[in-house]
Formats: sequence, C-alpha cells, structure tokens
Amino acid sequence: MTTRLTCDVVVVGAGMVGAACALYAARAGHSVALVDRGPVAGGTTGAGEGNLLVSDKEPGPELELALLSSRLWSELAAEPGVAEAVEFEAKGGVVVASSAEGLAALEKFAVQQRDAGVDARAVTADELYGLEPELAPGMPGGVHYPQDAQVMPTLAAAHLVRLARAAGARLLTGAPVTEVLRSADGSVRGVRTGRGEIHAPAVVNAAGTWGGELAALAGVRLPVLPRRGFVLVTEPLPRLVRHKVYAADYVADVASDSAALQTSPVVEGTAAGPVLIGASRERVGFDRTFSLPVVRSLAAGAARLFPFLESVRVMRSYLGFRPYMPDHLPAIGPDARVPGLFHACGHEGAGIGLATGTGHLIAGALGGAGPDPALAPFRPDRFPEEAS
Repeated sequence: MTTRLTCDVVVVGAGMVGAACALYAARAGHSVALVDRGPVAGGTTGAGEGNLLVSDKEPGPELELALLSSRLWSELAAEPGVAEAVEFEAKGGVVVASSAEGLAALEKFAVQQRDAGVDARAVTADELYGLEPELAPGMPGGVHYPQDAQVMPTLAAAHLVRLARAAGARLLTGAPVTEVLRSADGSVRGVRTGRGEIHAPAVVNAAGTWGGELAALAGVRLPVLPRRGFVLVTEPLPRLVRHKVYAADYVADVASDSAALQTSPVVEGTAAGPVLIGASRERVGFDRTFSLPVVRSLAAGAARLFPFLESVRVMRSYLGFRPYMPDHLPAIGPDARVPGLFHACGHEGAGIGLATGTGHLIAGALGGAGPDPALAPFRPDRFPEEAS
C-alpha cells in the first residue's frame, strides 16, 4: 500500500526521542507524522535501561537539558494513568565510592552539581548502608541523587506515541525513509518512504544511531557513531536494590572518547522485579556478536557492589547501540545547512532521560519563534565537515 500524506512536520524515528518530539509538536498544534522503518522502540530505546538521570552529568548544557527533562518527565508522570503505564519510579540514584580518595572526588563533583541546581547529597558510610543495606562492606560513603528516576523504555516510548496520537499525530511503522525530498531552493519538502511520500515543510531527524544516515539523505554530515553496550537481566527478586547504584568510575566512562571496551558496575532494581546490570561501552560498529568476556566483566563488577548477586541467576542478556557523538552532546534543533531540517539525535546513553527536554525544544524551534539560546550548544552544524 502506498500513501501520500501532507502535514506540518515529519518525525523520523519512533524511539523515545522521536516519540517525545511527536508528542510535544502535536500538543503545540502542529500536524505530525511519526515514521519508522521498524516498530515503535525497535532500536536503541528497546535495548535501554530506562534511566532518567542527572547524577552522571557535569555542569554544562547536557546537565541543563537533563534538569529540564527531569521536570518534564515528572509533569508527564503526574498526568492521569501515565506513571503506571510507563512504570515511572522516582527512586533516586546512589553513587558509591570504594576509597577515601574516591569519596573526596565524588563530594567535590557533587558540590559543582549542586551549584548548577542538582539535589546531590553526600552520605556517610552509615547513611549509605541505610540507603542500600545489601552493598558490599567497607564502602566509605557516596552521594545520593533523589532526582534520578526510571521508566520501562519500550512501554514509555509506546505510551508517548499513544499520547501523541491522542493529540492528532499519525504513526507509520514499517516505512523506511529512502529520500529526504527537497525543493529547487534546497529546502525540505518531505520524505519518501517504502510506503509512499509524506509532504511537509519540516523533517525531524530522530533516527538515533542511524541519524547520520538520515542526515546524509538530506545532503549533510552528522557524525553519529554506534557505541555498543550489554545489559544483564536477573531473575525476579525482592526489592534488594532500592536505587540505581553505580560506582564512581561510571561517570568517567560515560565521558570517555575511547573506542576500546570499558565496563563499570551499574546495578538497579525494576518495578517488575528483575535487576538490570550494566554498563559496557565500546565502538565496534554495528557488530551484534555476543561477547562472553564483556558479560562476565559486568557480572563480576555487579557482584563486587552487591555480593548477594553471586548466587542470582541471569535470565538473559541483550545489547544495543548508543548514538555516540564526538563531543558527547546531542544534535538538537534546526540545521542551518538545509532549511526545514531539524535534528534530535546523538544522545548516546542518555536519550531516554533527555527525550522530554529534546521534544520540548524541538517543538519550540518548529514554532519559528526565533533562535533559542538553549539550543546553541547542540547546533547540528557545529562539527567540521572534514572531521572523521
């Protein structure tokens, strides 16, 4: 079946970021078509842990976006039925230090975050074990982040799409975009998909790890690269892990430019019962090969944090590809090189949490109210054309 639709904006990519862009654009009064080559949440979103974090971000534009997104997630969760539908948990996060030196560095980082508006509370060893009684003995303390939260990512993306459709958006899945249509003056006039053309004066690239490929269809370069990560899922457990808990070196791994394998223990319980264990990062292209050494490293790191996990069964593991950008900031907003082209991709592992703020900013940019200073650090054309 082929179709020809006309609307105000086409959002390409029905993961969490695309769903949020469609939702906020539709609620702003735009007629929206949300398209994806596969199902809703079929890419990076479906392989995520659902984290909504401020704890792992240093002061700067990404933290500002995270704080905006945290507020917007809380507002969405307060709407009737949303919190239950997306398994929203405002459970907070705990970052653990394994040495006195590490604790001092954590507390210094927390001071900087507090100055930027984060609720970051240094905790002593006694307070730490009050928050997480099952932690390995001998930890000197950490930092508690009450603003950290979690959703079930596939459910959350699906529900944001549902809310967008309730606001008038249309959804077209199984429709790969094969061309970005442009007028004689170079401006966007829609997309061609495997199921027909969609005509619109604005196209939002929310294609995640494949955002560079979509940008290329519009004739521009966006240096999005896949960064592979594995997650382990345990058997359902009583609520033995109460927060998102991770070791202090996780923050450094997130900010690293290395293409080599990095693992740092991240452990969190879920509303459904299983414990999720991460996190690994490596740039190996789109290689989906299972790696026993990586999952062994994840399991060992988690057991060092929570010794009871040594006797817990892992039900499954899965992998996904985070959309990595060279400067660790997403591309958000209008592309000055192609009128009518907008980007909302490159969030790496933070896309679930940053989706609401991104959607809010994209909706504002679509409204044509003029340059938004909040978008300046995320300019899609900030990278040199010759950079690799």
